[in-house]
Amino acid sequence: MNTAPPKAPPARTAATHVEITPSILYFGTPVVLLSTENQDGSFNLAPISSAWALGQTVVIGLGRDGQTALNLSSRPDLVINLPSPSQWPAVERLAPLTGRNPVPSTKPQGCRYEPEKFAAADLTGEPSLLVRPPRVAACPIQLEARAARVQPDVTGEFAIVETVVHKVHADPRIVVPGTDHIDPAAWSPLIYNFRHYFGLGPELGHSYRTQTPRDSD
Repeated sequence: MNTAPPKAPPARTAATHVEITPSILYFGTPVVLLSTENQDGSFNLAPISSAWALGQTVVIGLGRDGQTALNLSSRPDLVINLPSPSQWPAVERLAPLTGRNPVPSTKPQGCRYEPEKFAAADLTGEPSLLVRPPRVAACPIQLEARAARVQPDVTGEFAIVETVVHKVHADPRIVVPGTDHIDPAAWSPLIYNFRHYFGLGPELGHSYRTQTPRDSD
């Protein structure tokens, strides 16, 4: 029989976190510009702040009522353009615009219809090689892709698009010479951090899995 006295509960320590209820959870994600094809053969351009990559698959989150989701549900070609931090003003010029007419009621207040997105953002398109929508010429990285699956998220408010990348275009200034590697010291994505724009800071270190050639190797 165990006669040892019961252990005292651990002493309560001061709280190190506070409970909050943020309206959005954009805790530092890259911005991409998606170019897609409209029903009439023209092209739409939209800024997206929910995108992540797994191998050659890029998963994108979209508002279900936007022109981009409508386009990809029937015309799967797209280009995923990654702007640099200095291009945030062009991204912001696109932010209040929609290719849908009339403007869906689910769009934020102040959103307006604009059929000429490239011109409105002061951006230039250039032809793609494998897909119909154009690339954004000024973006350092451009991914020609096709949507393999478009489905609603669990809330029904958004569309989740799984795309497969078929061709990658990169500004040679951000590529390690003679290789297929993006130089992480030369490339910085535009980051959307709780609705504010940021770039990356200096390198802190690298993963043991990196394959990027380094001067010290």
